[in-house]
Amino acid sequence: QVQLVESGGGLVQPGGSLRLSCVVSGSIFRIYTMGWYRQVPGKRELVAGINSGGATNYADSVKGRFTISRDNAKNTVYLQMNSLKPEDTAVYYCNADVSVVGSMTNYNYWGQGTQVTVSS
Repeated sequence: QVQLVESGGGLVQPGGSLRLSCVVSGSIFRIYTMGWYRQVPGKRELVAGINSGGATNYADSVKGRFTISRDNAKNTVYLQMNSLKPEDTAVYYCNADVSVVGSMTNYNYWGQGTQVTVSS
């Protein structure tokens, strides 16, 4: 019913930048909180989140370097990553809370993930 497709990952040198995008499609009535997570050994951690009003929150490790934003008209969330460090290397996943057309329930969805590698 709902699909999340990420793009924008890749290989970048330390100090470089990448911009991740995630498009939400399907039988969407409304998208609430959207976020980016990353998979590191042993856990999946929140990187940044943004609610429907535009309020944001960030992991301490990325504050001042990463910026999350959303375009509600395009059902898209972005993650601008600057000053990348080797420890930012991970698979990054998009996440969204979505109310589906015809349902009274909100559902949580994940994208398939995109690899970000920071290395010289």
